[in-house]
Amino acid sequence: MRIDTKHNDRNDKEGGDAEAMQAAEWKKDYEEFIKVTKEFYAGNVDMKAYKGFSGGFGSYAQRGGKVSMLRLRMPGGRVDKEKLKFTADCILKYEIDKIHFTTCQTIQLHNLEEQTVCELAVSALDAGIITRGGGGDFPRNVMMSPLSGVEKEEYFDVSPFVEQTSEYLLGRMKYIKLPRKLKVGFSNSPKNLPHATFRDLGFAARKDGKFDIYSAGGLGNNPKMGVLVAQAVEGEKILYHVEAMIQLFLTYGNYENRAKARTRYMQDVLQDRYVEEYQKKLEAVSQSKENLDIVVEKNEITKSGSGTKPESVRVIAQKQPGLYAVAYHPIGGCPMPETFVELCEAIQKMEQVELRLAPDEGAYIINCTAEEAEQMLELTKDSARNPFETSVACIGASICQIGVRDSQKLLSDLIEASRKWNFAEGVLPQIHISGCPSSCGTHQIGSIGFRGGMKKVGGKPQSAFLLFVNGNDTEGEERFGEQLGAILEEEIPKFLKEIGEKVTESGKIFLDWYKEHDEIFKEIAKKYTE
Repeated sequence: MRIDTKHNDRNDKEGGDAEAMQAAEWKKDYEEFIKVTKEFYAGNVDMKAYKGFSGGFGSYAQRGGKVSMLRLRMPGGRVDKEKLKFTADCILKYEIDKIHFTTCQTIQLHNLEEQTVCELAVSALDAGIITRGGGGDFPRNVMMSPLSGVEKEEYFDVSPFVEQTSEYLLGRMKYIKLPRKLKVGFSNSPKNLPHATFRDLGFAARKDGKFDIYSAGGLGNNPKMGVLVAQAVEGEKILYHVEAMIQLFLTYGNYENRAKARTRYMQDVLQDRYVEEYQKKLEAVSQSKENLDIVVEKNEITKSGSGTKPESVRVIAQKQPGLYAVAYHPIGGCPMPETFVELCEAIQKMEQVELRLAPDEGAYIINCTAEEAEQMLELTKDSARNPFETSVACIGASICQIGVRDSQKLLSDLIEASRKWNFAEGVLPQIHISGCPSSCGTHQIGSIGFRGGMKKVGGKPQSAFLLFVNGNDTEGEERFGEQLGAILEEEIPKFLKEIGEKVTESGKIFLDWYKEHDEIFKEIAKKYTE
């Protein structure tokens, strides 16, 4: 499926030429990135200054300042064969030993030497991957429901709108200076996996084929649900809303206080006038001379399957008869590099098969026949075994400069312990762990969430995590988890084991048990948080 703006209609050859010219133009920007990166590794630029600069190119120095990470933007989490091959080739060429699927549907490459990060950032452009704006005060990777276009229950396929929005924001990035980052998401159903109802700007699909639009939401410090600013918007008009949001942020975003520079703080500034001011910006954009209408051109999946279906809970039947998506959730969102390479090699030989990254650090391999799905299952045997093992954890303090606690280590320890407990599936839910208040592990919307912090014991600070419970991201049921207090990191396995035993006694799964026994949960938690 492909879409073009009416004011930018072109044939394939012209499109290819334009893409080549755009890549060449982007490469000029990276000349400065290479220069400053070399200065940083030579010791001439301090860590804080480098972070403020390099983030705009999707790269940060890791904790300790000896190596870097690079964030590969994958609009909508779509990793086509070219992007997949580029990533796999880089893993082999540079012997990359750690990769991470993020909650923003990007791929992070870790432990990169100075020369490696410089080379990768530039060479990625030739594979259609732009790292520019992957961090810093820029529009971030545009997100979407990972099974958009193939999911039986979806209202409609939002992927073409994601592609156009991503292109538009990348084009605007050179000409605007935002107060801080801007996150945009599209959901194809009330499952609301990309959190469209509480993003900086979110497009929630409706049954009638239109969008409801939400604005100024977000996780992290001072989390807020989005404000419903427009209803029943035709898909061809979405870019007017994207530009209106940009203009609203430029006008009312806080350029003085970085801690209050996210769009959600504009709700505090404008209060009851928020929708009115948004609509004023929308009207101004609509009355301008620039035509931002888009045209959708459908390119249906033509592949067909054999009619058989693999017997696995990780196989999902698509709305295309005979085709399947295979769920793959590496522990902590960190697949083994060799597994990633093997997946790439197999997918290259399969017609229309594509990797889709999910907002919970998992992935799907879509458009598989039954036979191809069997092959994918075999290649991804390291996938999570149950909902608890699909738990989300940010990259953590061992790597992240601003991380407070090592969320990846906590998750690893918990999974190791849970395999000894051997609870039935669903007794422990998918949990969400963030190493700091930034909520990169989306702890605020988890059934159970943890956020890195500290707790004083005998007057001395000890490693701990704040406990959250009963978060929900489903459209119409959205709520942020209730914070119950800090638990010492070493006691979290004991706490979850006790919860698991109570749930097991009931014969239910956690999500059903909690609805009737929330007070018991809090009583147990109180023993660990006081």
